[in-house]
Amino acid sequence: MRVFLGALALGIFCAAAAYAADTEWRFGGGDAQGTYYSSLKHIDASNVDRLGFAWDYDMHTGRGQEATPLVIGSVMYTSGIWGLVYALDAKTGKEIWHYDPLVPGDRGRYACCDIVNRGVAYRENVVFVASLDGRVHAIDAKTGKARWIAETITDTKQPYTSTGAVLLTKDSVVIGNSGADLGDGTLRGYISALDIKTGALKWRAYTVPPPPGEKIDNPAMALAAKSWGADRSGKIQGGGTVWDGLSYDPQTDLVFMGTANAAPYLKSQRGDPQADDLFSASIVAVHAATGGLAWYYQETPGDQWDYDAVQKFILADITIGGVPRHVLMQASKNGFFYVLDRATGELLAADTFSYVNWATGVDLKTGRPHITQTADYAHKPKNIYPSWAGAHTWNPMSYDPDTKLVYIPSIDAPNVMFNMTVNGGSVRHLEGFFTSDGLIPDDTYDAAATQRIFGPLPATASLQGERKGRKLVSEILKAWDPVKRRVIWQRTTSETNRGYDGGVLTTGGNLLFQGRGNGELWVYAADTGKPLKVIQTGSHIMAAPMTYVIDGVQYVAVQCGYGGSGIGYPIPPSSAAYRYENENRILVFKLGGGAVPRPPIRSPDPYPPPPDTHATLAEINHGEDKFVEQCSRCHVFGPNITPDLSKLTPELHAMFKDIVLHGALAPMGMANFSDVLTEADADAIHAYLIDQQRQGYEKQLHPGKPGVK
Repeated sequence: MRVFLGALALGIFCAAAAYAADTEWRFGGGDAQGTYYSSLKHIDASNVDRLGFAWDYDMHTGRGQEATPLVIGSVMYTSGIWGLVYALDAKTGKEIWHYDPLVPGDRGRYACCDIVNRGVAYRENVVFVASLDGRVHAIDAKTGKARWIAETITDTKQPYTSTGAVLLTKDSVVIGNSGADLGDGTLRGYISALDIKTGALKWRAYTVPPPPGEKIDNPAMALAAKSWGADRSGKIQGGGTVWDGLSYDPQTDLVFMGTANAAPYLKSQRGDPQADDLFSASIVAVHAATGGLAWYYQETPGDQWDYDAVQKFILADITIGGVPRHVLMQASKNGFFYVLDRATGELLAADTFSYVNWATGVDLKTGRPHITQTADYAHKPKNIYPSWAGAHTWNPMSYDPDTKLVYIPSIDAPNVMFNMTVNGGSVRHLEGFFTSDGLIPDDTYDAAATQRIFGPLPATASLQGERKGRKLVSEILKAWDPVKRRVIWQRTTSETNRGYDGGVLTTGGNLLFQGRGNGELWVYAADTGKPLKVIQTGSHIMAAPMTYVIDGVQYVAVQCGYGGSGIGYPIPPSSAAYRYENENRILVFKLGGGAVPRPPIRSPDPYPPPPDTHATLAEINHGEDKFVEQCSRCHVFGPNITPDLSKLTPELHAMFKDIVLHGALAPMGMANFSDVLTEADADAIHAYLIDQQRQGYEKQLHPGKPGVK
């Protein structure tokens, strides 16, 4: 760890934390501390069995929903895909207005993990949102009309997008962006602060230094530049984007940001293999007035496992060693739970909350992890815990000041990581993974089936190792004591392939709410983890619930819809979106409510008859390689939120090259790929898709017939 202190005045703190205590939900995290806790206790263990459906609102999409709504007075404000904003009557669900940021559809190509948005912010009758294309919109809360719109992307030709919620300081709107996984390392991370009244840029704080030879204009970037080593490639910008994990502390007037992976993934491709590459995979505190660096802590020096440090922070006051401390807490993607002094950045605790084999622990004096040989996949595939999905990812955790526990939606999953340039497969590039790749060996993992593409990988039987007897992939809700530094109780929420269960809400009624991918909303006793109520909704739930009161009635609301990180994989059979249509909506519950209306049962689309093709096996194989490289990040075979390209209609077959090379469907989100695909590539991909359609059609005609694939 290295701590850099700017001109930070260490003020006198209030003794009590400002946890939410009223009837509204004014912040995405419930309060300014991001606790996802409400003191409301109209609903408790004595009556939660009466919780039922109050109302819902159809969001008219089948893409991912990750936002937690706000309620101000009697109005609910929230965001959806692209950065759409909705104002609803919080008592009835009736739409008051909705706002369309008019994002160009082809911008969807650059969204790493679906065209999601994680929420809005509110102040003085203005609603703020960042749209997918990186513009910030200040919207009149009464009329739904824009007051101002500001561009935050420095180079709109690069694959930047914004999916996180904006952050409000005393006088600014702050937002980061994503893209560190894309663009061959050509993106440089930063956050931008805009004047809250006008949208004018106040400052911009970069997270990684410019390439060698470019001007370094402040001490923080000079410090960071030294950490990249002398042989850093001048062709890369370095990544370190800030796609979530923004927080503001008015007591210190600091903005906290978590930064993503350095780019490209492998350290040897960035330059010095021993370099730390600041400030990637770090928690960074900057002064809200200027953007100047106050302190930083790097969680994963030289990260090459996609261990972004952007998971949401919780600010709390806890007693450690008999001393009251004002802390920042994060359950990181890399499997460690960190507690830092939020004024100075002093590391107070770093403990594993999930199974980890990339490191054996963290030295609290230096802050550095003890990295294992297992973590080195440069020359041989390795099975590394946790996976690139993270032991904890964007799904919000909660802190309950009554139980003094942090509730973490965690993912216990490995990652087979390998260097595609040396592993012997036919694919040398995978969009979103540079020249490395990571496969989560869930129940669809088949090393033999992918050998031609990726080269030799470990067989499933060899992956268990010391973890024998456990599912390779499971999701577990954990109650963590940040003082005792251990799990108090835990509940397994799923044991299947990726689907992502939801974030967490706790309340003064000693209740904990969490939605699951299978469509169930679970209510537990927060202190013991005892299940108290389960409601089947028929909708996949990833977002965190929230709660509010109107006219003396407490409501619980959650946004529902499959998507997000699962975009590049078939919808898992465990997901409600596999059984039911993925009709995204806001669901609201109250005591005395009824049964939840469920979406229609999903009916799989049949395979249309395939067109004729005279492609050779070599052409089909080349098409598969290019499909894996450029298309598989969004498109898969089977039910998903994007079209199954093995079921193209005759009309789409006829338009195929116009779609892929000329952007014929760009307004619908399918961008032009002529910058990375030749006409021969497009023909080969088409031949591969026709072959997949042929196999599916023949199996459809002759189910169970021997020899039919």
